[in-house]
Amino acid sequence: MPQPPESAAPETALAPPDAAEETRSPSLRGRLAALLDWMLPDSLLGRLSVVMIFGVLVTQVAGGLIWDIQLRSKSEAETRVAAQHLAHSAASAIRYFMTLPPNYRPLMIQQLREMGGTRFFINANSSAVPVKSIGESRLANLAIEVTAQTLREDLPFLPEARLAFAWPDGLPVASDGLTVNDLPDNWVQHILLTKPNSAPVLVIQMQVESGRWIYLAALMPNPYFLDSDNPLWLDRLVLQGLSLAAILLLTILVVRWTTRPLAALADAAEAFGKGETVPSLPGTGSREYVKTARAFSGMRERIKRYLEDRERLFVSISHDLRTPITRLKLRTELMDDDAMRTDFHDDLDELDMMVKGALQSVKDSDIHENRTEVRLDALVLRMIRDARLAGHEIAFTPSGINVMAKPLALKRAIGNLFDNALYYGQKVEISIRPSAGADGDLVEIEIRDHGPGVPEDAMRTLFQPYVRLEHGRAQNSGGMGLGLGISRNIVQAHGGELLLRNHPEGGLAATIILPAR
Repeated sequence: MPQPPESAAPETALAPPDAAEETRSPSLRGRLAALLDWMLPDSLLGRLSVVMIFGVLVTQVAGGLIWDIQLRSKSEAETRVAAQHLAHSAASAIRYFMTLPPNYRPLMIQQLREMGGTRFFINANSSAVPVKSIGESRLANLAIEVTAQTLREDLPFLPEARLAFAWPDGLPVASDGLTVNDLPDNWVQHILLTKPNSAPVLVIQMQVESGRWIYLAALMPNPYFLDSDNPLWLDRLVLQGLSLAAILLLTILVVRWTTRPLAALADAAEAFGKGETVPSLPGTGSREYVKTARAFSGMRERIKRYLEDRERLFVSISHDLRTPITRLKLRTELMDDDAMRTDFHDDLDELDMMVKGALQSVKDSDIHENRTEVRLDALVLRMIRDARLAGHEIAFTPSGINVMAKPLALKRAIGNLFDNALYYGQKVEISIRPSAGADGDLVEIEIRDHGPGVPEDAMRTLFQPYVRLEHGRAQNSGGMGLGLGISRNIVQAHGGELLLRNHPEGGLAATIILPAR
């Protein structure tokens, strides 16, 4: 049976690797962005400060590593050369003393000490002296290794030398227990360093004959060569700390100077969105800020002109439409057909109601007044007092909470919800309570009726103008379906939110959420 050609294989067997990478990359970028948002502060000042400090730290750490590598390389080279030089000198001294008769060696050593000594502190001992090493050190081990190798090359006929770095304090110099502290100062003052900081001493002990040892103690050409092996010097750490503090201080000052106009712009935008008096914007700053401030000012003027034109338009509509509606009503009175006259009257009444409703919507939503501290208990109790006189049952417990708001506008928003609850429920419950939100402290004003509630599918249409449910038209024939929309516009102008939900125990609950300040 013939096989199908290879070209007939399906073309969709595998996706190209680039496509898979493109599919994974957005999620990776999203996770990285989410991680950065979680790690970095919310404010621009905090983010720039963190980025600047992190950048300086990375730069200093990288520079410190490079500097440490170079320092280590340089210190190793210098230590190697210094150890070779010291070993050659020690080998010359040992060869010199080997040429002397054993009985003359102590005399020569005594003469050298009285003359002020040489580069080495030299002593002749009958055995090796135990010396306590300074401990593990990379440069010290390198110096001992290079010194031992050089001594083997210069003195191949002698046994292996005993080498060690030791601190001068309490350093033994003789097999009978004599230490540096027991010696006269003029014997060691030009050889050892004890002030202001002790320098490690290289002790070389070599057996030149049976029972005869030469003891040499000397400083390295750079006595404090071990310090070059530590890059974290105190002065360097202090310098890095001061540079970080200076950069942090400059960053905070520059960022605050840069963001102060942005904060003013944000306050102006918030005030304008809530209908308050807009503070003047600073005219100085960065070029980007000045450009943004001018664009905002132009937008604000255009919106103000639009709102003024809209208000004049509705006033004109009120004046222009009421006159022809009135004339049409008069003309319908002259009609002979009673049924047609009634139909005309109904249509004209509906048109008149729509015109009045539109004007009321604009009038009630556009209240020009300043914000002040409003006592919510007093505002609600005035409404409750009038409703109780009319025979309504209302439950309310004072809370003692105040908010910054426009008093008339807030009263109208709460009043619309309160009137709806009275119309559609047998009992009304009002509660005022504090709450917390992402942007700060909030105040919740909940008005719940004990009526039939609202079908869930109709909940999202309640804020649309002229929308009324069946039971609403039956119980309140004079309404126009504008109260909820007006209340929501007023609440949103205060920076809040109006939520509607069916209460689990029945009835509709309307909740006004306002910022406390």
